[in-house]
Amino acid sequence: MMLAGLTVSSRENLTSRVHAQLREALMAGRFWPGQRLRIHEIAAAMGVSQTPVREAIMQLVREGGLEMRSSHAITVAKLSLSRYKELREVRMLLEGLATEKATPLLTAGDFARLEELHQQLIASEKSGDHEAANFTNFHFHFLVYRASQMVDLVSILESIWLRNGPLLKFLYPHATPTYPGPHQHVTLMKALRRRDAAAARQAIQDDIIEGGALLVALMEKIERGEVELLDTPDGGMQLNFRTPAKRKRAPLREAQA
Repeated sequence: MMLAGLTVSSRENLTSRVHAQLREALMAGRFWPGQRLRIHEIAAAMGVSQTPVREAIMQLVREGGLEMRSSHAITVAKLSLSRYKELREVRMLLEGLATEKATPLLTAGDFARLEELHQQLIASEKSGDHEAANFTNFHFHFLVYRASQMVDLVSILESIWLRNGPLLKFLYPHATPTYPGPHQHVTLMKALRRRDAAAARQAIQDDIIEGGALLVALMEKIERGEVELLDTPDGGMQLNFRTPAKRKRAPLREAQA
């Protein structure tokens, strides 16, 4: 169940803690675009009353991560392909900037953690643990961005990932990130260790384009109606690839004598 693992460790400032957990879950791709969320289910999963959950959800609605048409219709925000591409342009500029600023500031401990996260990502992809792959990828990227020490820039990036994150659900297994050369995380880490800010910036931008190429192709198929999204009993979704209709052949005319 997608709500499994959401916990609140203290009764202190429950709304902030619930908000932080749900916000990270959205950024890390734990929920599907358009997925319906129920306050009582979230409250039960987190072991809290419905009040802090409701308050946290209202805050996430204001931030653009959730949509609320009524008190009983709360859904994860969707992004069209055009909006995704628009945000991708913004991401390339801002994530490139954050990476550039972080390059001289990363520590030996940061490099070790980046390597550990990347290996966890690869292992999760191989084992088919798609949720762990998305979660680990999120933490890999934001370890770099937060190392920039640019608080406002990181806050803007988090708001973008809040809306972009649910699309990560589409990556596995139908749009797994692939690269024509080495994995861009590897290229990025080499550039960061050399303290080559320009190369690091380029690597993160290439990762956005190359790693998301199959996602764009899949979203194009969804918008053309070649793939439909079906609800599943556990509250999630699955992709149904429609078989193209066979064209009927016109009957052969008998030859005229």
